[in-house]
Amino acid sequence: MALHFPPQQVANVSVPSGHLIDSAIELAYVHLTPQAFNHIMRSFLFGVVIASHVLKLSDKFDAEVHALSAILHDLGWDKNGTFVSKDKRFEVDGAIAARDFLSNSTYSNHWPHHRIQLVWDSIALHTNPSIFNFKENEVRICGLGIDADFQGPDGSPPGSLSWDEYDAVVKEYPRVGFVQTVKDVFIGLCRTKPATTYDNVVGDIGEAYVKGYSRDGHR
Repeated sequence: MALHFPPQQVANVSVPSGHLIDSAIELAYVHLTPQAFNHIMRSFLFGVVIASHVLKLSDKFDAEVHALSAILHDLGWDKNGTFVSKDKRFEVDGAIAARDFLSNSTYSNHWPHHRIQLVWDSIALHTNPSIFNFKENEVRICGLGIDADFQGPDGSPPGSLSWDEYDAVVKEYPRVGFVQTVKDVFIGLCRTKPATTYDNVVGDIGEAYVKGYSRDGHR
């Protein structure tokens, strides 16, 4: 699959862009499978669309923080293993990798601690809607965009994402093979570092598909 940058508009919504966002997209492309790459790009674009509907003009929202968070949120799935630790949840691996990317960037002078912390929180908390829904707008929108790729418009907040908008994003970054990719990644995590999977959704896959895996005694 060739690297495919997002168009400037998706579903009539302007998409943020810039050299740093392009660099993040390239990093994700190198370290993720094609199916996972399409997922993070859909998550980014869904978040942009959702933000256009649920945020008011007066709301504080850093579109670049959201873009970087969504694009880098699954570096903990790194197919090369570069960003995968032996002892941390995949969400934390991704958050650390994104923080390091921003701290070492030539644009790091534009990334004070608070902005980097927003990216870290957006990624580390993206599988926890009971937390991210009560965080800053950047964190919340990142989580909602990611959730939209799993649940579609019907599982998103009312009025935040239509089927036409959803279909426009999927046309740019198709879902082919995505469900199996998630299953394979989660099975791999349950086998290689099960201690990081007992208290999250990954463990559901482990109990269903990994022989000998059990959360009993680990909760």
